[in-house]
Amino acid sequence: MPANPFLLQFERIGNPETGYITTMQYAEKVPFTIRRVFWTHGTPPETVRGRHANKATEEVLIALAGYIKVKADTGHEVQEFELTNSLTGLYIPAMCWTEIYFSEGAVALCLTSTDYSAADYIHDYEHFKKLTTHQAL
Repeated sequence: MPANPFLLQFERIGNPETGYITTMQYAEKVPFTIRRVFWTHGTPPETVRGRHANKATEEVLIALAGYIKVKADTGHEVQEFELTNSLTGLYIPAMCWTEIYFSEGAVALCLTSTDYSAADYIHDYEHFKKLTTHQAL
């Protein structure tokens, strides 16, 4: 059975007088070795990002500013998540179709388990559904 998305909680150190540091330095916070880090910003609220699945790449998505809504579809279950602060990250397993919606001014940080490869992406939802239906057999 494929993995399901889930929320991760990060540590926050500091106080209102001096500010905070949020960390994920402990290995159990991210369930893979991080190979790539990127951020998405300047996305108009009416634009839907994602709309793909990755064959092998696992991700953790974090809202650094604003909020991000994620529809995550494993082919067997659809879940919706709302990321509203940098203390929570969303683990997105391989073979999980995502649709991502950004608020005005949102900034998303993404940690991935692989380097970028165009061949890892599935951009056709019907093809994704066929692959995940086949996996269940």
